[in-house]
Amino acid sequence: MRILVVEDERKIADALKQGLETEGYQVTTALSGEDGFYCLTTAGYDLMLLDLMLPGRDGIEILQSIRKKGILTPILLLTGLDMVEDRVLGLDSGADDYLVKPFAFPELLARIRLLLRRGQKEPQHLLKLADLEINLLSHRAIRGAQSLELTVKEFELLEYLLQHQGKVVSREMLAQDVWLIRERSTPLDNVIDVTIARLRRKVDGPFEQKLIRTIRGVGFCLGEADNG
Repeated sequence: MRILVVEDERKIADALKQGLETEGYQVTTALSGEDGFYCLTTAGYDLMLLDLMLPGRDGIEILQSIRKKGILTPILLLTGLDMVEDRVLGLDSGADDYLVKPFAFPELLARIRLLLRRGQKEPQHLLKLADLEINLLSHRAIRGAQSLELTVKEFELLEYLLQHQGKVVSREMLAQDVWLIRERSTPLDNVIDVTIARLRRKVDGPFEQKLIRTIRGVGFCLGEADNG
């Protein structure tokens, strides 16, 4: 599970990252609301921990902007403000839960587990984008009326891209979530790039509309926005 921690106090952010990673979560930290908003809107996360008292745009502004974009990622607010009015404002702005500082780490973990359970959906066996479809039960991929002959790794990669369609997927995410290798390396990046190229030839090559895009210096995106 991937957790985004938005906290401007570096010591707290680092402590949360260390504690959550010890529990097996993959954690990204952002030290400002703007950085947190960018991370959440460009990469996939299962949960966001959001401090309210942030420099610049505060947590409520960030929270409202996230919900206005239709992003449904569970958000747990962390704050030293413990007035009832503050809690009501946070929940009414789109937060899923609220935890007042200082808090016990076991309680934070319990709330995280609860939100992650709430956010889980029934597994889908069909993933679709435009005329592209994969069936997770039969392990079959088709585009239009054409069956795509994919290797196991190409199928896993396409499944991951479809699960994150419309979002930028970094090589680091692919290394950890598809290749199951924690540390990136140049040889692994080369393997990822070669696999992406093979998959693009099969998914996009024969078709006018291109779905797989390379975002230079960042990663890859599966979507309908760019047909060039």
